[in-house]
Amino acid sequence: MEDERLKNKNFIDAFKKAVSGIIYSIKTQKNVRIQIVIAVIVIILGFIFKLNAVEWLFVCFAIMFVIATEVMNTAVETVVNMYTNKYNELAKIAKDVAAGAVLLAALNSVIVAGIIILSRIKGV
Repeated sequence: MEDERLKNKNFIDAFKKAVSGIIYSIKTQKNVRIQIVIAVIVIILGFIFKLNAVEWLFVCFAIMFVIATEVMNTAVETVVNMYTNKYNELAKIAKDVAAGAVLLAALNSVIVAGIIILSRIKGV
């Protein structure tokens, strides 16, 4: 039987728990904080380069995609660490795959930013 403390009573309760998870990730994960700093820099550059609405959509999606994968990586690592504190090949695979998802999201964001910024620099 599920512990009643784990159930969401309503949408507001679920929202509060989700925000709590994001705050936990920001407080405890250096990479999440680094990604947020990079996001702020990219947003500032977006204003400097006067991005249009479509470009902002791509940039915002890329930023949120990276931060969301970082938060999911934190969740995977936390569950794996809860399961075992000893070396386990399956635990390693789970952590590596989650980290790989973050890397893919980060590469996507570099490509998106590169295309947008280079087009602005070249005046295309």
